[in-house]
Amino acid sequence: MTISGLIGRFALVASTLVAGVHAAQAQSAEAFYKGKQVNLTIGYPAGTAYDVYSRLLARHIGEHIPGKPSILAQNMPGAASLKAANYIYNVAPKDGTAFAGIGRAVPMVPLYGGEGAQFDPLKFVYLGSMNKDVSLTVSWHTSGVNNIQDAMSKELIVGGSAMGLDDSTVMPYVANKLIGTKFKIVTGYQGGNESLIAMERGEVNGRSGWSYASMMATRPDWWRDKKIIPIVQMGLEKHPDMPDVPLIMDYAKNDEDKKALELILASQYLGRPFLAPPGIPADRAKALQDAFAATMSDKGFLADAEKGGVEVALVTGEETAELMKKLYGSPKTIIARATEATPPIGK
Repeated sequence: MTISGLIGRFALVASTLVAGVHAAQAQSAEAFYKGKQVNLTIGYPAGTAYDVYSRLLARHIGEHIPGKPSILAQNMPGAASLKAANYIYNVAPKDGTAFAGIGRAVPMVPLYGGEGAQFDPLKFVYLGSMNKDVSLTVSWHTSGVNNIQDAMSKELIVGGSAMGLDDSTVMPYVANKLIGTKFKIVTGYQGGNESLIAMERGEVNGRSGWSYASMMATRPDWWRDKKIIPIVQMGLEKHPDMPDVPLIMDYAKNDEDKKALELILASQYLGRPFLAPPGIPADRAKALQDAFAATMSDKGFLADAEKGGVEVALVTGEETAELMKKLYGSPKTIIARATEATPPIGK
């Protein structure tokens, strides 16, 4: 046999072996998941936008996991989903039967030297995000603060949950530090829904770091009836539905502050992140990531999302992991400036 013939035969054998390994992995994942229950931990209370997204996912993702396991969604609120992140990393089984939906700001806590994070964010298995987000700061229509310029000269009381762990506290704090607004942050609300009720009652007169997708999923009538006034967008780019609402990036005072804002706001790209523990078998990790991506294009899922007013835009697990590596590899001077501009956790 000629050398070229031998090479061809070896290539055929190698490709057959690789295909066999892949097939065995697929079969092992299917065999493992068949008849199993997979637990989805939701880091926020029932009725919040994160809960809405997570339960929508739970209704459909099981159909795309090999073996079609059942999915049990359970809420584990606490410290703006830091509790759920710590649980998934340290306590949840590492066999592929557990994953969680957490706040996008939580994986950034170690970057800014925050306490309470008992995990290495670069070691999570990221399934992906259900959308790419742009957050808003809004004022109640009777507040007297009608634009971002007003917010730089008048106090606007905004409600939030845990200081430093959620966009509702991070974003107004950052705006105060980097563009000179006068937001007064009142914490202690367990979730976004409680702070919205407080706005209706007049306890607070605004909310910051409120994702546009969440707003449209939970309070579309407020937007339609102009009960709230959008005064600034908090993201790297404007949302296409709000071309006339100014972007916070445009108010950065210098290049260093602009780069710090870019670092802080990059997490908006991970609108609704889902992750699994480190150390789960590679084939099951891949099965969960593939199932997550497949769910985002499932016709039944998309119909339910549209019916519920839920905005969907897939960010894959691979893209999520790469973004985390990029953020944690940022220049130390920019990380330091961003750290100065973000609130200390719990204070």
